[in-house]
Amino acid sequence: MEDLAGLSELDENSLLESLTGRFDHNRIYTYIGDILVAVNPFKQLPLYEKEVSERYKCHEKSSLPPHIFAVADRAYQSMLGRLGTGPKNQCIVISGESGAGKTESTKLLLRQLMELCRANSQLEQQILQVNPLLEAFGNAQTVMNDNSSRFGKYIQLRFQNSSVKGAKINEYLLEKSRVVHQDEGERNFHIFYCMLAGISPQDKEMYGLLDPTQYRYLNGRFVQDDMVKHWSAKYSEVSNAMDMVGFEEQEKVDMMTILAGILSLGNITFEVTDSDALKVADKSQGWLKAAAGQLGVQEEELLRCLTCTMTVTRGESIYRLHNQQQAEDARDSIAKVVYGRVFGWIVSKINELLSHKLDWDVELSEIGILDIFGFENFAVNRFEQLCINLANEQLQYFFNHHIFLMEQNEYKEEGIQWETITFKDNKPILDLFLTKPIGILSLLDEQSAFPQATDGNFVDKLNSKFKANPHFEVVRSHSPLFTIVHYAGKVQYNASGFLEKNRDNIPANIRTLFINSVTPLLSVLFSATISRTGTLMPRKAKLQVVDDNFNSTRKQSVGAQFKHSLAVLMEKMFAASPHFVRCIKPNSSKQPDQLDSKLVMDQLRYNGLLETIRIRREGFSWRPSFKEFAQRYE
Repeated sequence: MEDLAGLSELDENSLLESLTGRFDHNRIYTYIGDILVAVNPFKQLPLYEKEVSERYKCHEKSSLPPHIFAVADRAYQSMLGRLGTGPKNQCIVISGESGAGKTESTKLLLRQLMELCRANSQLEQQILQVNPLLEAFGNAQTVMNDNSSRFGKYIQLRFQNSSVKGAKINEYLLEKSRVVHQDEGERNFHIFYCMLAGISPQDKEMYGLLDPTQYRYLNGRFVQDDMVKHWSAKYSEVSNAMDMVGFEEQEKVDMMTILAGILSLGNITFEVTDSDALKVADKSQGWLKAAAGQLGVQEEELLRCLTCTMTVTRGESIYRLHNQQQAEDARDSIAKVVYGRVFGWIVSKINELLSHKLDWDVELSEIGILDIFGFENFAVNRFEQLCINLANEQLQYFFNHHIFLMEQNEYKEEGIQWETITFKDNKPILDLFLTKPIGILSLLDEQSAFPQATDGNFVDKLNSKFKANPHFEVVRSHSPLFTIVHYAGKVQYNASGFLEKNRDNIPANIRTLFINSVTPLLSVLFSATISRTGTLMPRKAKLQVVDDNFNSTRKQSVGAQFKHSLAVLMEKMFAASPHFVRCIKPNSSKQPDQLDSKLVMDQLRYNGLLETIRIRREGFSWRPSFKEFAQRYE
């Protein structure tokens, strides 16, 4: 069956059987009413050729098999008001766990939407080039996925009548900690491998790049020989994408130089002398010199930032010397903040280039595509996983709200005979995280404000406040651990590093160091301000009045920025008509033609797909207003 809302037998087994049968015949797409279920095939399928794309333009839904292109078409036609409802902004929500195929689905949707505009302008080509660019800097290999998005994005496509006029990327929560540390079986961001495989020998010399296996931030490992070609081709792709989107040559050179500087920085090590003084180890003096050169700063200034912290008290500068651990932390935090700023700058540059021709006086329609990190449960779950899983809770709530709450309320209001369909409401889990003043994020901010507080204090606070909460479990351990019962299952978090990551402080002397860098791009990155949602805003955007977060005493924590950006995102999405794509991962070993029934069943359960089928089967899929009905049938 192509639409599971038509199943005569409705239980978990018949649902699984239908999807398995379709998967065995390479039919990876299935409808549940207006919702698309997409199972990742882990192989190339001949489903996306030009003639397929043509067939799905302005088609009747039931006349063709389920397809991701059909979702693009429905969103586009709905935006234009052609499907029996008035014109309205649309959003496409793609969800699923890590490795379920969300990023590929996003690319296919974008491609088809650009096909539907059919204007073949340069702008459409530029929009399509954004993905390879963001992937190189924001994606990495993880245990679960070879091309995992380590940030979330909401792409807003702006249309005037039927043609695209601009685009804006909103990015969320780049996993900066990956720059300095990767767990077993994981890799750093793709761009480092692209760069080391693809830059010509003479350019490597110019950037000061050495043998890849020497770099500590890459765990001293590079890629196998057969993969060098792959990464080298990727580098050309990224380079072309930058040209196409409109980056200048000098900006590209600056960017590569800065990335080379990050790698050199990672190789600086420290040792304690006989007189208990801290110094850079003799064997890494060369790396200090290289990093200073690549980052365009004085060697002794960089050394000072690594080995001591400066505070100003009553107008006097006081220098506190670091111990070895603090010096290593300072080195890693410089690498993380520099990389994070480069990424933020790439996004703001793309937005500037893709919207410079927009006429702000003209009313524009919009289609948003949300591709956000999937639910994660690793061997060790850190602050990043907590934020990622909170975002997924929020998405699940959005889905429930639209599919169950709003629809059933309409039936009640209309006085239709209706037996209420119950669903797993995850609002209490969201409240556990977001309530003020005693939600998890508020308590984290409260503890982060105390310089003496530890991650252990934070977990003690959680245990005392939430021990009776059904969605929280106390973990008896010497490590700061706690468990949350999410909509998708239990996850145990290790709170080591939570306070530090939430504060995300940049010491003043580091900021001053880079504002004075002779590398023009670094100077721009560090004189930029950061908005309430954590977005980098280069200085020339004078129109927006932003408080300077560096100089204001109340710098927002990472948790607060994320909470705010989630709220802004939800506001945009609740104001649009949603289309849902539920991605399913068939097995954990990334193998084609294999479907693990238990893994798939778990995903179907926590996505609430059985209840979704019930409401799609018994409910009314088209609910026009009286005015729309009259216009259509008069």
